[in-house]
Amino acid sequence: MRILKYSLVSSIFLLAIGQTGFASAATTVGLGSTSNFSVLAGSAITNVPTSAIAGDVGLSPAAGTSYTGLTAAQVTGTIYAVDAAGPTGSTNNAALLTTAKNDLVTAYNDAAGQTPNSTVASELGGTTKTAGIYNSADGTFGITGTLTLDAQGNANAVFIFKTASTLITAGSSAVVLANGAQACNVFWQVGSSATLGTNSTLKGTILALTSATLTTGAKVEGRVLARNGAVTLDSNTFTKATCAAASTTPAAASSTASSTSSTAATGAASTTTSGTAASTKLPGAGLAPSTNETPWAALATALVLVVTLGSLSTFLRKSAR
Repeated sequence: MRILKYSLVSSIFLLAIGQTGFASAATTVGLGSTSNFSVLAGSAITNVPTSAIAGDVGLSPAAGTSYTGLTAAQVTGTIYAVDAAGPTGSTNNAALLTTAKNDLVTAYNDAAGQTPNSTVASELGGTTKTAGIYNSADGTFGITGTLTLDAQGNANAVFIFKTASTLITAGSSAVVLANGAQACNVFWQVGSSATLGTNSTLKGTILALTSATLTTGAKVEGRVLARNGAVTLDSNTFTKATCAAASTTPAAASSTASSTSSTAATGAASTTTSGTAASTKLPGAGLAPSTNETPWAALATALVLVVTLGSLSTFLRKSAR
C-alpha cells in the first residue's frame, strides 16, 4: 500500500510540474566574441548590392581578396579582414578574427552537444514551438509559411534547432516570435549549409558547419556564422539580436514597472530595448506565465492541485487501516 501511495503522489507531483510549465533543458549558447558579428565566414563573403548589415562582418582564414561586392557603406559596424587586401574601409585584424573563429567552433559544439528533448518533422512551417532543443527526424529542417516560437512569457526561453545537414527556408517564409521570445535566444545548428529563401525572414543565430546562402531580399534578425565555407548575400538586411532585460515586477504594478524597466534598459550598457512586453513571474514558479494567462488562473490551478493531493492523502490513509 505504501508503494502505491508514493507512486500516486509522485505521479501527481510530476503532473503538477507539467502544468506549471518548468523550463526545458535548453541553455543559451555562449557566442563569445562572435556575438559582435552579423556575418562571419571561412572561405569567402560575396554580396550582390545593396545589403544593409547592422553589426560586424568577418572573413578568416581566407584572404581579404575573397570579399566580393561588399562595401563599408553597407555595414553599420566594421568589416574585418586578415590582411590589407579587404574592401576599402575594412580593418586588418587577423588576431581578432582567429579568436572569433575559435569562439564560433566552441559555440557550434555547444549547440551540437545539447541533448534534444524533442524530435520533430523536418517541416517547421505552420507549427508553434515552445522553448526546447529540437532535432530533425530526417536530418534536415525546412520552413514553408510561418514558424511561431512561443516563449510563454519567459524572456529567457531558449530555442535550439539541430539539423545534421541542411536548413532551407522557402520564399516569403517567416519565423515569428511570440509571448516574449527573443531572437538572441534562438539558435540554428546546421550540419552542412543553410539557404534562406527570397524575401524570407529568419530570427536567431545560424551556426553552419559549411556555408550559408541568402537569396534576394532575405532578412535576418540575428547572425549568419559559417565555420568553414562561404556566406553569399543578395540585397539582404541584418538587424542585431540583442536580449532585452527581463522584468520580475508584479502584474499589479505593470504600468509603473514598464516605465521603470524602460528607463533602466535605456541606461544599461550593451542592452537595447526591443519592445518586447515585460514578463511577470509568479512567486516560486520559476517561469513566467504566458501573456494571455492571468495570475488568478494560475493560482486556481495550484489550488485545485493542493485540494486533490489532500483528498488523495486522506483516501490512502483510510485504505491503509
